[in-house]
Amino acid sequence: MLKPRDIRTAEDARGIVEERSLSHVKVGLFDNDGVLRGKYMSRDKFFSSLEHGFSFCDVVLGWDVKDQLYDNARYTGWHTGYPDAPVRILPHSCRELPFEESTLLFLAEFDQHAEAVCPRATLRRVVEKCREAGFDPLASLEYEFFLFDETPDSAREKGFRNLKPFTPDWFGYSVIRNSVHAELYREILDLAERMDFPIEGLHTETGPGVLEAAIAVDGAEAAADKAGLFKTFIKVLAQRRGLMATFMAKWSGDYPGQSGHIHLSLRDRDSGKSAFHDPGQPRNISAVQRRFLAGQQRLMPELLSLLAPTVNSYRRLVPGFWAPTDATWGVENRTAALRVIPGSDKSQRTEYRLGAADANPYLALAAALGSGLYGVLQQWEPGEPVDGNAYALEHPRELALPRTLWESAQRLKTSEAARELFGNAFVEHFAASREWEEREYRRHVGDWELDRYFEII
Repeated sequence: MLKPRDIRTAEDARGIVEERSLSHVKVGLFDNDGVLRGKYMSRDKFFSSLEHGFSFCDVVLGWDVKDQLYDNARYTGWHTGYPDAPVRILPHSCRELPFEESTLLFLAEFDQHAEAVCPRATLRRVVEKCREAGFDPLASLEYEFFLFDETPDSAREKGFRNLKPFTPDWFGYSVIRNSVHAELYREILDLAERMDFPIEGLHTETGPGVLEAAIAVDGAEAAADKAGLFKTFIKVLAQRRGLMATFMAKWSGDYPGQSGHIHLSLRDRDSGKSAFHDPGQPRNISAVQRRFLAGQQRLMPELLSLLAPTVNSYRRLVPGFWAPTDATWGVENRTAALRVIPGSDKSQRTEYRLGAADANPYLALAAALGSGLYGVLQQWEPGEPVDGNAYALEHPRELALPRTLWESAQRLKTSEAARELFGNAFVEHFAASREWEEREYRRHVGDWELDRYFEII
């Protein structure tokens, strides 16, 4: 009997659908913002698509999270008529859908000309560059997310104000909380196992109703798939239980923001050993890891929009709230943007702590991995590590991070490294989408402005 994790080829995918006598499967692909878009596809259409691909309206690459159309994108828009774009199904991405008996999910990615701006394909191109350089990249992502005792309807009725968290008060690493709500925790863990994004650790974080999950390590492409599916189906599970989950970078000024930390390492393709681990060097930091770290540090300000892609992302990047404000690094230092974690051949790695939970995992990982690889190829060396509280220290001006999404988009557009790593088409398209996001924000008047200016000014 075929299992989803055994599926590798189009023939395997056809076989498992036939074996289960499925009339339809679900097919999905991730858009610019990391939102899974998809549909049910009939058996015959699916079989045909496995061999010849299928078409998906390219509007999903030309609109924002609220389905509002970009007015500044060259790739697609009213000027192109929003045509269909070619898509290929990825047989090895087959997953069970626990909430839909016997139903299967397959991921897809844009093909041919659309591949140039496809988030998943962008990461794949970076992974291919790593392999050409002699490395296999491994990654794992960990996410913080808040749960609320709300529904999509109740949250909107309240105007997203005065929402009731799933649990009260600040209580990190609470055994009381995870024991009282053991059924929910078990559902999350079981869902992750069944859908092949297994969780290594799950615990309460600091804040009311906030949890943190660390997803198991895998190859970089697979790790991004797991992260994207985790974010999607945590929301599904929550809403099926009458709850809501949010991965907003910062939903309240009263609580810390929500991180999406990225753990990365490289393995040498010839020897199979860690390219980061050198027991003959201080803290086991190899020359490759130093240069990888240097690339991440130097390019962080230029690639920030891929890791902090929303206006809200920048609410999190303030001192003292467990989020970095400069491109710093340190050894086992959680106040730095980059944390070196010394260990064995298996565990030596870097943690890219800048990332927020709202980032598209494919693009966040492409930025973290691509910048590191760039540093290795350029043989850069990092600056001095941070010792102590990075927030309280003065740092070189070139390490300062952009403070707004607009500024980040401009830095991306002018980054030669970004264009080398991701291609001109991607850089132009994604930067335009972030400019659109910032302009949409500016069009709206917020509560703070009304309270501050309405009567007095």
